[in-house]
Amino acid sequence: MVSVIEVVRARIFVAAAGLGRTRQNLYPLFLETTMPQTKILLDESDIPTHWYNVVADMPNKPLPPLGPDGQPVGPEKMAAIFPMNILEQEMSSERWIAIPEPVREIYRMWRPSPLFRAHRLEQVLGTPCKIYYKYEGVSPAGSHKPNSAIPQAYYNKIAGINRLTTETGAGQWGCSLALAGQMFDMEIRVYMVKVSYQQKPFRRSMMQTWGAEVFASPTNLTETGRGILASDPENQGSLGIAISEAVEEAASRADTNYALGSVLNHVLLHQTIIGQEAKKQFEKVGDYPDMIFAPCGGGCNFAGVSFPFLADKAAGDKRAENLRCVAVEPTSCPSLTKGVYAYDFGDASGFTPLMKMYTLGHDFMPPGIHAGGLRYHGVSPLISQLYHEKLIEAVAVPQVATFEAGVMFARAEGIIPAPESCHGIRAAIDEALRCKASGEPKTLLINLSGHGHFDMASYDKYFAGELVDFEYPEHEIEAALARLPKVG
Repeated sequence: MVSVIEVVRARIFVAAAGLGRTRQNLYPLFLETTMPQTKILLDESDIPTHWYNVVADMPNKPLPPLGPDGQPVGPEKMAAIFPMNILEQEMSSERWIAIPEPVREIYRMWRPSPLFRAHRLEQVLGTPCKIYYKYEGVSPAGSHKPNSAIPQAYYNKIAGINRLTTETGAGQWGCSLALAGQMFDMEIRVYMVKVSYQQKPFRRSMMQTWGAEVFASPTNLTETGRGILASDPENQGSLGIAISEAVEEAASRADTNYALGSVLNHVLLHQTIIGQEAKKQFEKVGDYPDMIFAPCGGGCNFAGVSFPFLADKAAGDKRAENLRCVAVEPTSCPSLTKGVYAYDFGDASGFTPLMKMYTLGHDFMPPGIHAGGLRYHGVSPLISQLYHEKLIEAVAVPQVATFEAGVMFARAEGIIPAPESCHGIRAAIDEALRCKASGEPKTLLINLSGHGHFDMASYDKYFAGELVDFEYPEHEIEAALARLPKVG
């Protein structure tokens, strides 16, 4: 019996003969005709002109941030550290918010980012699933974080601010804001969580290359840092502590504002450029995801890829009727899967307003896992509410299994993923294997948030068998939750 490929080959030979092509130069033509598409690309003109605001389509509007007195906090109370344009976005319920042209111009340096079909990973797994991944590692900083760093720097610059403070965990956000500072001629000071400062020295070097100052948090530069070091000189730091230090400094200087890398509404808004592009790319190949997976710490990566698809579901799009969006977190910092839905501070010292979110307690001290970007005690209020209302899902995965998945992915697809990204990959692989057992074909989408080129020391520890799984003890979580602020 003649195979389909043999028929296609014969037809190519006939067509080539008519074009005067020889057998020696037929192979590229044969590949073009028989190989399925791997990269799905868009033109620069396809970069979205607006960000999507999920608040417009939420069944119940988000609960407001509160002050220490339990009363809602208006934008004027946060104007000491944020420009008004950012605060307007934070409070907005408009569905679409225009992207300024100077921001889109810088986005063109790396956007639109590619969508890949993971053919080789599918073959390795032997799954009936189609697996796609949106690759954000093509940005100059190597992750999705510039999607928000660029507009935050822009809005501060046009507001007359020339200096920003921020926190960073794994260093991806710090690198991105340092890059944005160069784009808009701004000074950047970064408080980098101490354990990541030690684990990821080259991300520190990247920030310095782009002109930023970088300090291991907790530091002796702030009251917050000095107080923590006085009680625990060996403190490894956390995102909550680093946020406290950055906010404290910004609030104390009239020439300085604060820029946040995740959690708040405006950050998630900026990241929706990811999912909007992915929708256009799926249209090009006539496909649509059944499930979306992304790592989740503060939540901007997960929101960026999933929110535009949730918009389809809210609009009654039949393709999205059974769509499942899965936030993937580490078992060592299980904010969604083991936290409580309560009002809590976004930082360790209580400088921020109280936000309704899934939290492990603002003074929760996560272990020094190598996915530093996921070591945060809480989750975005928007994601928390969607999870609470059962519109999205969450799973927690252990550290060693995530690196196992990252290595499998790298050996199949060639891209070495960041440790944070490995969480989404792990959960997607687990689903693909379940489908292998059941025979059910699904289309899976992973948001591969960044490359792991500066995380190779973590991979070294994995290869040496030195990584351990850490599931945070229930009594420690209970103790931290018992210290939640009392509201009402």
